[in-house]
Amino acid sequence: MNARLADPLVAKYDVAGPRYTSYPTVPYWDATPSAGQWVERIGAALADADEHGAALYLHIPFCRALCTFCGCNTRITRSHDFVAPYTRSLLAELDLYRQQLGISQLQFGELHFGGGTPTFLTPEELEALLAGLFERVQARDDAVASIEVDPRVTSAAQLAVLARYGFRRISLGVQDFDPQVQQIVNRVQSEQQVREVSEAARALGYSSVNFDLIYGLPLQTLASVDATMDAVCRLRPDRIALYGYAHVPWIRPGQRRFTEIDLPEGDAKRALYELGRARLEAEGYREIGLDHFALETDSLWQALTGGTLHRNFMGYTTAFTRPMIGLGVSSIGDAGDAFAQNEKDLQRYQERVALGELPIQRGHLLDPEDQVLRRHILRLMTRLETRWDEPADYTGYMATAAERLAEPAADGLVQLGAASCRVTEKGRGYLRNICMAFDARLARRMPDKALFSRTV
Repeated sequence: MNARLADPLVAKYDVAGPRYTSYPTVPYWDATPSAGQWVERIGAALADADEHGAALYLHIPFCRALCTFCGCNTRITRSHDFVAPYTRSLLAELDLYRQQLGISQLQFGELHFGGGTPTFLTPEELEALLAGLFERVQARDDAVASIEVDPRVTSAAQLAVLARYGFRRISLGVQDFDPQVQQIVNRVQSEQQVREVSEAARALGYSSVNFDLIYGLPLQTLASVDATMDAVCRLRPDRIALYGYAHVPWIRPGQRRFTEIDLPEGDAKRALYELGRARLEAEGYREIGLDHFALETDSLWQALTGGTLHRNFMGYTTAFTRPMIGLGVSSIGDAGDAFAQNEKDLQRYQERVALGELPIQRGHLLDPEDQVLRRHILRLMTRLETRWDEPADYTGYMATAAERLAEPAADGLVQLGAASCRVTEKGRGYLRNICMAFDARLARRMPDKALFSRTV
């Protein structure tokens, strides 16, 4: 399904590049904090978190089957024997933070369960995890709790347990409604299953329902994406994440079930996105940042128009929350000036927690240049513009960034001022490429092997 690149912009900008959920990006982390340094940075960030509190992310890695498009850290199993020991480790890891930070209860402004499949857990297992969690944490009055779910394994009983603990946002992994595409990516689910979970959530008081969709999957065509959008419009979620498929078989061997021959690329892949975008905009959805859409009644759109939109490892959020403490295997935390990622191996993660160690595998202490460039990339991702006319926003690399923006400016993707950059409507589809101009680490050391997915 490879396509000739007829659009010169697609031909020029269809390169491998980061998605910028962090800066520096994970492959360029080179200064892992010690456990003591990490706790010190988290403590300092908590002291400054009065307005919104901390963000908590809990990773639940279990899935019943492997979706071959997936790039997440998962454990494929149908056995629930793993669940209780793992949830005990999650709570024990949280206890380590509480002890080392010297706090009895952690206040949070944002809580997110991701995976894997968090609703792999039964209602009883969710109740046990949440009861233990809320003995240790306290929700602020304006706190937001959200969860990612698989419609094939999610019940109203599970959603009711979550609702009792304040969960009001839900994200359904839909990906595509075309049966042929679903078969090849091993994610077969009906429109009716998605409808039932969506309606059950709304009946329980969930205020925001999100669908995750992917364009560029194997065997997708314009006709199949159009049909998927028909179903999406019938179901009418509040938000939609329309991600580009990241084909990285050197990292995720499950993606070797299909080959590049099956994948729409270049112009063909871009056409799928533009079709989806046009359909959504015609239905009243508004584009937000990179690959996200929301109805004007949804808080994500209101955050964009109100200037509070934020982006972190959990994606786009409605308010700035820092620090972010990641709990569980492979979870990533963010202290503002430091990152830390937990062990990726489940057994190793649990062993280290049992030994009373924070299970940090790798991370990064941001230097002053990192922190300046991170702010610029975050502004571009959330506001589509940035400027560097204040000393705090300037570093020596900015001259290089301005030079690298000259060609995107000539192509109409950005408008440049003496010390500013604004993404044009034409440039929204190339936001990752524009952010790459601000990536000093990538510029100084281009990878000698495949690290990132294609930007288009």
